[in-house]
Amino acid sequence: MLDKPIFVLGSFVLACTAKVDRFPQPGESMAAQRVTIEPGGKGLNQAMMARRLGASVDGLLAVGDDLAARFALPALERADLPKTMLLPIGGESGSGIGFIDAEGETCLAIAPNANLALSAAHVRARTEAIEGAALVTAQYEIADAPIREAFALARRAGVPTLLNPSPFRAISREILGTTSILIVNETEARSLAATLGLSAEAAATPNGFAAELAPAIRARGPRCVVLTRGAAGAVAAAADEVAEQPGFAVATTDSLGAGDAFAATFGVRMAQRLPLSIALREAAAAGALTTTRPGVFEALPRADEIAAMIASPH
Repeated sequence: MLDKPIFVLGSFVLACTAKVDRFPQPGESMAAQRVTIEPGGKGLNQAMMARRLGASVDGLLAVGDDLAARFALPALERADLPKTMLLPIGGESGSGIGFIDAEGETCLAIAPNANLALSAAHVRARTEAIEGAALVTAQYEIADAPIREAFALARRAGVPTLLNPSPFRAISREILGTTSILIVNETEARSLAATLGLSAEAAATPNGFAAELAPAIRARGPRCVVLTRGAAGAVAAAADEVAEQPGFAVATTDSLGAGDAFAATFGVRMAQRLPLSIALREAAAAGALTTTRPGVFEALPRADEIAAMIASPH
């Protein structure tokens, strides 16, 4: 177990999702099998996942003063997260809408709203908590300034950092240079390869990733780079080791939150100094399990469920 908390610099989003047979065409209306409204956002999801692994969690989640914000405090209480994580900013809270098709694939649109008002000054007010963390994590549903500030504070204090740049945008030199662990999916990896002047092939296969893209990223700061490949698994590259994890065969209901479950699990296990291959295996199992249940809030697995999946024949 960790004796220090995971500090999540993240987002709160009230998410509305519709389960449909297929994605609608432009101008089309269709019946949904179900519509779910639940608290989420990559920051909240990753904080919940870390807590379900038994880690203590701290952080910052910005909310507005609208109806959506009323979902935030009860969500933290249900997830056993400290209410001090909430930062009331005013205005509209983050919100999102998405569709989940029969194969469990998703398409989403997010309005960050209050999340983009999270500032470097808000981060500096939590300097002591950041310096005392086991790991500081961030995602890209918030602006660059608070991430840059938090990662700089963490780097000066010797605290490792994890960046999950989703939804993807170009990663600044300053942020990449203070990132310890970078986790990207295949789409994000292709975008990152393009920004680094590399070919798409550098992100197309595990071998290309390990031989070309990961070293190029690591030369700019991160000591560990992870490529998630959905049902195909994941690959991680560090200074002297490359680990590849096949996907777990599961019946997918929807893939919402799978990437968040993966990122949080990998971060917690690396903060616990587990071997790279074990951290990758547990993260892949956590992501796979999340896809077997609808929604995210109740879908994120516990540590015992992850262990059972790894131990079972597959």
